[in-house]
Amino acid sequence: MRKKIYQFAKQIVVVFYYVMCHLCPVKKNRIVFDSSLGKSYAGNPKHIYECLMVNGYDLIWDCIWFYEKEKYNIPGMSRQVRYGRLRYLYYMASAKIWVFDSRQPEFLVRRKGTYYIQTWHGTPLKKLALDMEDVFMVGEKDIDTYKEHFTKNVHTWDYLISQNQFSSSTFRRAFDFQKDMLEIGYPRNDILFRENTEEGVRLYRRKLGLPKDKKIILYAPTWRDDEFSEDDKYEFRPQISFEKLQEELGDEYIMIVKYHYLIMDAVDWSPYEGFIYHFDQSRDIAELFLVADILVTDYSSVMFDYSILKRPMFFFAYDFYKYKNELRGFYFSYSKEMPGPISTTTEELIEDIRNYRPEEYEERYKSFMEKYNTLDDGMASERVLDLLRELIPHKQVNVYYE
Repeated sequence: MRKKIYQFAKQIVVVFYYVMCHLCPVKKNRIVFDSSLGKSYAGNPKHIYECLMVNGYDLIWDCIWFYEKEKYNIPGMSRQVRYGRLRYLYYMASAKIWVFDSRQPEFLVRRKGTYYIQTWHGTPLKKLALDMEDVFMVGEKDIDTYKEHFTKNVHTWDYLISQNQFSSSTFRRAFDFQKDMLEIGYPRNDILFRENTEEGVRLYRRKLGLPKDKKIILYAPTWRDDEFSEDDKYEFRPQISFEKLQEELGDEYIMIVKYHYLIMDAVDWSPYEGFIYHFDQSRDIAELFLVADILVTDYSSVMFDYSILKRPMFFFAYDFYKYKNELRGFYFSYSKEMPGPISTTTEELIEDIRNYRPEEYEERYKSFMEKYNTLDDGMASERVLDLLRELIPHKQVNVYYE
């Protein structure tokens, strides 16, 4: 019965959306934004919005942000609408511009007169879409159906933002994307250029409620396609020992934990009070990059963004062979290109942190940045704003950027 009710409700949603598309004209100055399907106010959409906001365009453009559960503290004159509700469907149907960083539900067909800017959310290390050989994700029946739905969704995109030439060529092939590639760097990384100062870092430490007298480890792993519960929610099953990290490194370090937005677990961090600081999906990870002295990750695209800061990175790849051979596979040699130590146990990771010598990875780090970060310069958001100015008729405003 519950399944029938769900299917009926889904049909109503689809019908309502198409009715809105038929009855409502496209508003020439309306832009809709969301990050991670409404789960956060963060990422590329956030920094595009804040660029147009500080330039005064929120006063003349109708900016709508979608949120999943609770409204966010968003500056400027935007409005917030709950993701998935009827008002959300109305604004989707009537918007001139869509700005999103992940795929939207398949039934949301972009209508004529609307432009879709897909910002995406990272340079790919792990294989994507048409390059994948199998699929283990929640809700996906088989790889062929997954690829069909993925490419159908991609074909609604008008613009796709790319961080580097490697991403551009990979997205073209893996997504079957044939329209305008915006190879401009990532807007979400602009803050890493503007705020990477002693004063900027100090302000963000204070904003995040972090102690002044400890170094900071940022642990930001990716998700595993096959790690989910019976109710189809991705779980956080780390093979890292937080107890050992606290025991061995707690005198010198604290640890920020920030896992992928798809993971829905509510983890009890109280046993590590004073050592682990957890930030949920509503927190923009760029702020965490700024305060972190070192990054610990695995196969997450955070490595490409964090490298802009030229700070130490450590790679905790406890399931390397499974991830490479069974779950996803990689686009390049993990062992040869990672610009930092690779460990498979907590003990190894602790030793790598203690004995880190930056000169050992200097050349590899330099090559990594030359391949993946040459376009990031702090002005990517401004380049997207230039495009928005072309797409939306507007009155003259006094333009500035800071």
